[in-house]
Amino acid sequence: MRDELMSKFFLTFNLIILGINPLIAQDTTSAIVEDSVESIYYPGKPLLMSLILPGAGQFYNKSPWLRTASFLSVEIGSIAAYFHFDNQASQYRNDYKAYADKNWALADWVYNRFNPTSQSYDSKIWTNFYALRSLIGTHHLTLYLTGDLADEFGQYPSSDSLETHPEWLDSGNILIVKDRHFYENIGKYDQFLGGWTDARTDWYWEEKDVGDSIEIVIKTPIKEDYLDQRELSNKMLTLAKYSLTTLLFNHVISGLEAVWTSQKVARENNNVEAIETDLSLIYNPINPGGIGGLSLTINF
Repeated sequence: MRDELMSKFFLTFNLIILGINPLIAQDTTSAIVEDSVESIYYPGKPLLMSLILPGAGQFYNKSPWLRTASFLSVEIGSIAAYFHFDNQASQYRNDYKAYADKNWALADWVYNRFNPTSQSYDSKIWTNFYALRSLIGTHHLTLYLTGDLADEFGQYPSSDSLETHPEWLDSGNILIVKDRHFYENIGKYDQFLGGWTDARTDWYWEEKDVGDSIEIVIKTPIKEDYLDQRELSNKMLTLAKYSLTTLLFNHVISGLEAVWTSQKVARENNNVEAIETDLSLIYNPINPGGIGGLSLTINF
């Protein structure tokens, strides 16, 4: 996940660099006389410097130190925040996986399917719910077979096979593949509720408003705790993504401020014409409203 996030950031950053290269190639120079010493300012140079390291362009422009430090601080803070939240997400992910390994079992899932509990909740019993009456549903888990079972049925059959072959559990030649889909499915879909260790005694159902309809969700206290742990991990991942977004915008804003300041100083000292800018919307038919982003063009 970390590699995916970083790849997205660097791809976006490289596209920005490619987009500004034509502008840099058209740079002009302006002479600024300060204390009888002539200094040459290249508008594209502070832009490129800040895109690489926020605050570098401000330092080149001799802007107030607080402005330079602000961009650099945001850069350092964003990087630190990303690694903090990403590490937190990884820790919470390890925790909820260990929790699931301890509290969800394939044997319990199959047993409860063929030996439903008599425990009822709010006038409904286990067999009132189709999701609990069959191992086959909208999703499935992946099994790992060895020995004679693997020779006959293949090494990686679907968990749907257990509906007709529950005896596989007695063979000692069956495991379950605990991949990303496993940890998502056992918490998300009712058909896997029977695998939780408290399913026989503490299961319950509740109504969930999904906007245009009401759905019935079947839970147990352990399953609910598991879902809370997964949600916490996902929140940390979201915060890590926000940190990368802040990092990206810090580069862009620092670059734009650097070129604007250099042109402002040059214009004040040498009557250079104002910077021509154009701000427009980018059309995207997939997004609601057709807005896919903003396009900013700077001519200098």
